[in-house]
Amino acid sequence: MSLTETPGMKGQPLPQPPAIQRFFGSTVVSVAIYVIVIGMIVWGSFTGAQNMGYNWQWYRVPQYIYSFTDDGFQFGELLIGLGATLQLSITAFILASLLGLLVALLRLSGLVIGSAVAIGYLEFIRNIPLLVLLYLFYYVLGPIFGFDRYTASILTLAVFHSALISEILRAGINAVHKGQWEAAKSIGMSTGQTYRYIILPQSVRFMLPPMTGEVVHLVKSSAIVSVIAVAELTTFGRNIISDTYMSFEIWFTVAMVYMVVTLILSVGVSYLERRYAVDQ
Repeated sequence: MSLTETPGMKGQPLPQPPAIQRFFGSTVVSVAIYVIVIGMIVWGSFTGAQNMGYNWQWYRVPQYIYSFTDDGFQFGELLIGLGATLQLSITAFILASLLGLLVALLRLSGLVIGSAVAIGYLEFIRNIPLLVLLYLFYYVLGPIFGFDRYTASILTLAVFHSALISEILRAGINAVHKGQWEAAKSIGMSTGQTYRYIILPQSVRFMLPPMTGEVVHLVKSSAIVSVIAVAELTTFGRNIISDTYMSFEIWFTVAMVYMVVTLILSVGVSYLERRYAVDQ
């Protein structure tokens, strides 16, 4: 092999990760470990509840998930809350992506003011806890600009995750070879055209896996808006508990719903990572 060749060139196989890394990185083992950990948590909680003399009422839980009436199948409160959570998360993610793209482009613009604004924004947002940011939008900015609970929640999630998304976008753009910029300039493309037709389409395969992972993170973060009584899954769960006192059953059910959603998204992330894997 010449000095300019690397593993994987001319049919050479790429180096394989160690056996222990392949073992723990497999989907089956990851799911097994996940199930074992969840099982241990459930067993510990069940044992603790039994020692407290807790009266389990699992038979009442299905009515809060679904029901059949004269009008047919009806969604229960928890499924309605799940729909509200997904709607909130999708709206916040779209806004966060647009805001993150703007921040990333400002940081890559080469302009002193643009870069300073982007860096200041990132440092400010990344160093504020999500709960504090939620209180800031609802209790401080809400009365000034007339934000209701739902608007404040979307803005909080969008602003917080836009800082993370902007770094993903910036890394994806920087991953495109500089020769692509030079080729675009050589044929007379403007900066905007270069981004639109050359850079962003090529950077998608670098950005898509971490971006889908950020969706999982945002769905889990959305539970925090329950502290200001926004109607979503966690809030519906708290309301049911206040009416029925079935703390263990409802929280376990809410946790399982979140787990199913995040597992589905995680499987999608794993597929995208394999589909858009980039050989180094």
